[in-house]
Amino acid sequence: MQIAWLFPGQGSQAVGMGKDLLDASPAARDIFARVDAALGQPLSKIILEGPEDTLTLTANAQPALVTMSMAVLAAMREKYTNLPEPRFVAGHSLGEYSALVATGALSLEDAVRVVRARGRAMQEATPQGIGAMAAIMGLDASRIERICRDVASDKDAEGNDYGVVSCANFNAPGQVVIAGTARAVARASSLAGDEKGRAIPLKVSAPFHCALMAPAAVAVAEELDKIDIKPLAFPVVANVDARPNTEPSRVKELLVRQVDGAVRWEQAIALMHMEGVTHAIEIGPGKVLAGLARRIAKDMKVTSVGDIAGIHGLDAFLSSSVS
Repeated sequence: MQIAWLFPGQGSQAVGMGKDLLDASPAARDIFARVDAALGQPLSKIILEGPEDTLTLTANAQPALVTMSMAVLAAMREKYTNLPEPRFVAGHSLGEYSALVATGALSLEDAVRVVRARGRAMQEATPQGIGAMAAIMGLDASRIERICRDVASDKDAEGNDYGVVSCANFNAPGQVVIAGTARAVARASSLAGDEKGRAIPLKVSAPFHCALMAPAAVAVAEELDKIDIKPLAFPVVANVDARPNTEPSRVKELLVRQVDGAVRWEQAIALMHMEGVTHAIEIGPGKVLAGLARRIAKDMKVTSVGDIAGIHGLDAFLSSSVS
């Protein structure tokens, strides 16, 4: 049995997440306390009590999700002193920071400070209403990439450019998220519909993982310059190239490229499966990544662990065999 640890990204947060962990696990309580101290504010209060619109602010949601994932992992390690080490770790977008904390490359304190700055920079990179994102369902990624290229180089009836649009997340077969200027995303969505695809507008505060995030990439690079990267205990499969990395010298570059580059999640899961991963554990709130993994690698055993019940269920999961 070879295991991968998967860490969720923005959108998986929920007010009250982690309450049962804090009640049951001293290790989880320590994670929350360390984050509050590192940020100089009670982020734990926002996580536990909200309000929801405050938690979902990008600058709060990003450190909150790293906190929650690390609290779950700490509680897992507390219960299972012989917890099997993963063959790979990976995180979806923001989740890559959680993966890097799990592998020892980033300290928890550095990670939450960087992602707070990352969240603010991504929010400020484009004025409200300028950008948009949409999930395109039912089309091959190559067709969606072609549509985006056509729109980005096209003009409307008045001769005006539509603007920037590109693939932002390659999530699973038949599910690709696009991002860019609102006009370009709307145009690409319409063309995808003409080709029998289905476009679902996403409620997001900014167009992540596209060229409009270039200013945020600069800001993230400046924040990363302030911290040290330590050796990686296990390979991290990076978002931007879907390749495993064990080199501390490459971590910052990969994180910077991730800000305005596409998340290649489908390729990352496929790579881990091809390299022999039989079991994957989604560590943190929600079950999005487990669902995507099942679509990408149908014979991989997958579970989501985001609370005490999930942790207690790991015994049965880890003893299961691949069908």
